[in-house]
Amino acid sequence: MTERTKCQRVTRCVGYFRPIDQMNEGKQEEVNDRVMFEVGTCQ
Repeated sequence: MTERTKCQRVTRCVGYFRPIDQMNEGKQEEVNDRVMFEVGTCQ
């Protein structure tokens, strides 16, 4: 079995990147609720 390494998730907010794990619980849930879109596939 391979050992897993924890990766850091970040979000871009008003021009800068911020680690998600440093946000409060409410902000983390807000990030998790976001919907990602692919450019050019939206109608």
